[in-house]
Amino acid sequence: MFKSLRKGIALLALVAATAVAGQAGAETLINGAGATFPYPIYSKWFSEYAKIDTSVKFNYQSIGSGGGIKQITAQTVDFGASDKPLSDEELSAAAAAGGKLLHIPTVMGAVVVTYNLPGVGKGLKLTPEVLSDIYFGKITKWNDPRIAGINRGLRLPSSPIVVVHRSDGSGTTAIFTNYLCSVSPEWKTKVGTGTSVKWPIGLGGKGNEGVAGQIKTTANSIGYVELAYAFENKLPYAFLKNQAGNFVEPSIASTSAAAAGAAKHMPADFRIALVNQPGKNAYPIAGFTYLLVYQHQKNHENGKKLVEFLHWALNSGEKMAPALLYAPLPVNVKKMVEKTIKTIKY
Repeated sequence: MFKSLRKGIALLALVAATAVAGQAGAETLINGAGATFPYPIYSKWFSEYAKIDTSVKFNYQSIGSGGGIKQITAQTVDFGASDKPLSDEELSAAAAAGGKLLHIPTVMGAVVVTYNLPGVGKGLKLTPEVLSDIYFGKITKWNDPRIAGINRGLRLPSSPIVVVHRSDGSGTTAIFTNYLCSVSPEWKTKVGTGTSVKWPIGLGGKGNEGVAGQIKTTANSIGYVELAYAFENKLPYAFLKNQAGNFVEPSIASTSAAAAGAAKHMPADFRIALVNQPGKNAYPIAGFTYLLVYQHQKNHENGKKLVEFLHWALNSGEKMAPALLYAPLPVNVKKMVEKTIKTIKY
């Protein structure tokens, strides 16, 4: 009897020890969803961070900013991601569902106008007026005098322009249409801005990936994507005329130039647009991209791990941004973000 009892106790101890060991080695899974705009750099960050903290794993679904806002509001993920600052109404809906939702800027990126023109490589120039009229369907041929007039020396085809836009709820669309509203009163009145709009014309592509794919496989097309997607797909991008009257190439430097003025007047909640900013070197279609995180985390372990990751991303992660064609946060914004992260409770 005593032998059986000792064996039973030993067996229970072994099971308990195994369970503790299993818990100690278990991964904390942090789920996120949203913007495709920052997907290249977020993928890099999650991969690199897994080497630093092997106890945490990130699962990020690149479904578009609209989807990210919906999922974080519904609290089906630990964080959302959006290139569009939430409206007051969206923040109120989130507050009713789970409390105060914070915008955590991560990096800045350029939304580029990319194209597939056989025989025409890099160097296409576009003005705000021409770009908005292409998306209105008023300019329909590549050799239209208004395009040809600002592109002397380029042999533009007489082919119809194939316009491509996002089909899903998209922060990239919000940045692009916000820009069109800022340069075209007609666009502001008739179409407006948002993660989804009623496009006058065009084909839809899902995600930055989808639009880049459409452009790559469709001759005489034009569309808008985040700079990294154009670069990755070896697609050319247009030089855009900025507020100062200069044709500017999208780059880390010109994106940072766009943020310079806006950063001086950064609101405490970080909800600010970077489109059509002043400055001779400022690229006109740029934006911050945000992680959306509830200030009061309901899951202690996930909240703790998420905050640790945010601190790492703000410091070590930012250094990886230029290699992936994103601009790091301005110094003053970075300091503000650090303070905001410290307010997260778990």
